[in-house]
Amino acid sequence: MKQECNNLEQLPQVALNIINAHRKSRVFALYGSMGAGKTTVTKAFCDILHVVDVVNSPTFAIINEYITDDGDSVFHFDCYRLKDKKEFFDIGGEDYFYSGSYCFVEWPQLIEEHLPADCVKITITVDDNGTRIFYDDIKS
Repeated sequence: MKQECNNLEQLPQVALNIINAHRKSRVFALYGSMGAGKTTVTKAFCDILHVVDVVNSPTFAIINEYITDDGDSVFHFDCYRLKDKKEFFDIGGEDYFYSGSYCFVEWPQLIEEHLPADCVKITITVDDNGTRIFYDDIKS
């Protein structure tokens, strides 16, 4: 699926469309250059899921856990600063993917082969006008 987002007001609808298109999936891998909007779209996903915590980038923590108003966990990974795959396994990364909770993974390139088969790959590109274009598909 391809969606364009010209401003922040459109982002919640883009996130909702992605969630609705992949109702059974719980792991979403976010690809895009620095500043493309990976953390911003994660905030939109968390709003849709009714996260009550403040959502921010887990750049140095590697993973943040947020709680929804129903008490469910949502996990937000930022793999940018991982030194290697071992560090991901040391924090129990794969266990989160199979927990049944929503997981949003920024910079998943280092751990790509460990993403579940039903992981939704979301690629964010930015055109010359600043429009964000979202492509989503199941990992193959």
